[in-house]
Amino acid sequence: MRSYDVIVIGGGHNGLVAATLIARTGRRTVLLEAFDQLGGAARTVEIAPGFKVSEVAGLVTHLGSKAMDALGLEAHGLKLAATNLETIVLDGRNAPLGVRNGAINGEVTASDRKGWSELQRRLQRFAKTLRPFLSESPPRLKGPVRQSALPLGRLGLAVRGLGKTDMRDFMRMVLMNVADAVDEEVQDNRLQALAAFDAVLGTHLGPRSPGSLLSYLYRLVGAAGGDDGGIALPQGGMGAVIAAIEGAAMATGVEIRTRTPVHHILIEQDRVMGVVLPGGEVLKAPAIVSAADPATTLMTLVGPEHLDTDTVRRLKAIRAKGNVARLHLALEDLPEFTGLDRTQLGQRLVLADGLDAIERAFDCAKYGAFSPEPAMEVVIPSLADPSAAPEGKHVLSANLQFAPYALKQGWESGKPALCEVAVDMLERHAPGIRRLVKHAGLLTPLDIERRCRMPGGHWHHGEITIDQLFWLRPFQSAAQYRSPIAGLWLASAGSHPGGNVMGLAGANAARAVIAGEGQSWQP
Repeated sequence: MRSYDVIVIGGGHNGLVAATLIARTGRRTVLLEAFDQLGGAARTVEIAPGFKVSEVAGLVTHLGSKAMDALGLEAHGLKLAATNLETIVLDGRNAPLGVRNGAINGEVTASDRKGWSELQRRLQRFAKTLRPFLSESPPRLKGPVRQSALPLGRLGLAVRGLGKTDMRDFMRMVLMNVADAVDEEVQDNRLQALAAFDAVLGTHLGPRSPGSLLSYLYRLVGAAGGDDGGIALPQGGMGAVIAAIEGAAMATGVEIRTRTPVHHILIEQDRVMGVVLPGGEVLKAPAIVSAADPATTLMTLVGPEHLDTDTVRRLKAIRAKGNVARLHLALEDLPEFTGLDRTQLGQRLVLADGLDAIERAFDCAKYGAFSPEPAMEVVIPSLADPSAAPEGKHVLSANLQFAPYALKQGWESGKPALCEVAVDMLERHAPGIRRLVKHAGLLTPLDIERRCRMPGGHWHHGEITIDQLFWLRPFQSAAQYRSPIAGLWLASAGSHPGGNVMGLAGANAARAVIAGEGQSWQP
């Protein structure tokens, strides 16, 4: 039997961040990862000899968070192969259109150019207003007035600081759907498609779903590479990000154990005492931080017998239906996309035939089918990062929206069918790409659930919607990272502020542990 000050369950980026920050305070910390490789959804894997891809998470949008900056990842080897990527929209009817935040590279009407710039200005300002609160514990709405009033007051002042016009727009727009918000400003099919796609990617929402604009704001809160709303590509894939965080963790003395799943959390008199491993080994600690999703942590590792009925009900009510499939292609040569040069091929490509087409694709998912014409996000990382493929060859990765977790026909037959649909879609925009394919692999939401232990194959461990954010994530009485079991803390994307590779859930949880370790839980 070995004893520690803190045990961290889960070696994804949030678990690694939490372990690193806790260990910096001198606490003896061990991190337990079930698989043989750290990273969770942020791993680099080889799909064919010499062809390496970012398995699930591919691009970084939120890497510039305070949590990541505090770790000094550049000192541990992290390099970005490309920053501030341009997004190029291909709708199959019009010329490709390049967009980088409020700037447009391509032919659009003067009205649409002005409308897009104004829309992005407002949304970026709203996103900047919300950004600081991602690094804070949400206020507890029950309890001492001072505890909840200060963060709520700061949020109120920040919103008021927008000025009368923008404040009114913020209050009006925060619950809107992205389709209505975009339609007020621009009519260009490609611009509408881009905003709609970015709002719904990774969610079970369509462009006309209530609250989908909030999901778009969540995307814009990111600042990868120091650029507001920026998109970056890490050198060596997402696994390089994990390797850098692992380096920071080891430098602080974190003990890392892979191939070490946890059978259950040991509880005595309603507080944690340690964990029990499958072989019966017991590790003891007065504090446990779980970077597994809240439902797995509490319903499986703790067990419903230790929870009250209201907590069980709330855990079962968390909506986490994955809706994205991930395609990887090993290519014998660089494909030729119609209308794009080599430089443009190294950017982020969005294939979507307009906002209404994305809504129709969502209609299919609502009834348990994948769309015959999915919207796609495509990157060819080997252009910026030659280490991703053998010389002269390339890898292509794409996210397909929508692909429902509970496919009515079943994924055994649906998986090869969707792979064919995806390659057909690429063939339309890049004639001849099919003959370049050396290897094709598709990850369905079911695959993502199994390979990354993500419930429902959902990137964020739960929907990014108003009823599952801030002080309601994962549910109100556990929103400050403290679970119903004394000494057990929640640090996954299922807690505030949610998913994306930003490490803030892990960092916020670590801060809560350091400030309140051993205190009893108050509902």
